[in-house]
Amino acid sequence: MSSRDYYEILGVGRSASDEEIKKAYRKLAIKYHPDKNPDDKEAEEKFKEISAAFEILKDPDKRRKYDQFGHDAFRGGGGASGGVDPFDLFRDVFGGGGGGGAGFGSIFDDFFGGSPSQSDGARGSDLRVSVTITLEQASQGIEKEIKYQHHDECQSCSGSGAASGSGKVMCSTCGGIGQVASNQGFISIRRTCPTCKGTGVTIEKPCKECRGEGRKKVQGTVKVNIPKGVSDGNRLCSRGRGDAGTQGGPRGDLYVDVNVRNHKFFERDEDDLFHEIMIPFTLATLGGTVQAPTLDGKVSLKIPSGTPCNKTFRIKNKGMPNLRMPSRNGDLYVRVVIDVPDKLSKEQRDALVHFSKASGDKNISPDEGFMDKAKRFFDGEN
Repeated sequence: MSSRDYYEILGVGRSASDEEIKKAYRKLAIKYHPDKNPDDKEAEEKFKEISAAFEILKDPDKRRKYDQFGHDAFRGGGGASGGVDPFDLFRDVFGGGGGGGAGFGSIFDDFFGGSPSQSDGARGSDLRVSVTITLEQASQGIEKEIKYQHHDECQSCSGSGAASGSGKVMCSTCGGIGQVASNQGFISIRRTCPTCKGTGVTIEKPCKECRGEGRKKVQGTVKVNIPKGVSDGNRLCSRGRGDAGTQGGPRGDLYVDVNVRNHKFFERDEDDLFHEIMIPFTLATLGGTVQAPTLDGKVSLKIPSGTPCNKTFRIKNKGMPNLRMPSRNGDLYVRVVIDVPDKLSKEQRDALVHFSKASGDKNISPDEGFMDKAKRFFDGEN
């Protein structure tokens, strides 16, 4: 049993009230608890000494005897040295279960929702930004640098919210519990402490730069890898790139909404692309080859003779990459539209009339020339 004065150990005067003695114990017990000071024998001994002093002074009868006879009142046993285990006493005061003298590991988990090495701060908010890319970029994938405003860790206090030389202390409002109780008639209601927001601790001296929040608003940039095959409206997530948490709390996430611009040539349906190409009626009639555009250059497309208007050709693997299987591409569908000229030179008309007669067409009249019939034919009219 310690020979030091119990009032001196707890840092209170002899006239201290029961509530002042309890608050002093709470503060010191958290400070020197072995879970918070692993492998620190000196802190462990102080924790036991504090517990012994509080065990005597919290009890009115024992306190009266101690005030009258000092340590001699308990030399024969029955005092702190042979009484309540310091860890049982800690649990009784803070109201919880778990832990114990044989193993300190779970005490802070039970009382504060996590080990003392974990942050007491709240998680930062998730943020949303948008980025606009071209269809070609969506096809190839691209790394984009995005500027956005967010809360970042305060450099002055390293995110703790406390000024240099200061730290966190037990919340005086809730006594470190993180909750306060209020009585409404026969009902006792517990709610989150408004001072410490449920953490059980407060900043002793707030950082002047961030006013104790542990973070500041900044303009920053982030590089985001946009995968190939991404579609308009897809949302990407960059973990831990959102707002920094308060007082060292974990960061939120950054969500990136992808906008893909409309293309002047192609329309998209999932992984397939669609394109409309205009060809001369002579090519549609005689057949031949045309250069069809794709996202990575032109390809030759064979047009069979007698191709009607609105005929659609499929070019395999020239569509968009699949987002989940980038090695697999969709297809490109090319619909041909036949261009019938409105005006012909005399030479062109004579040649077509000659062709028409050679084909045995006897239906050409002055009111409807060959080109008119050709237009109606290629437009699908009777």
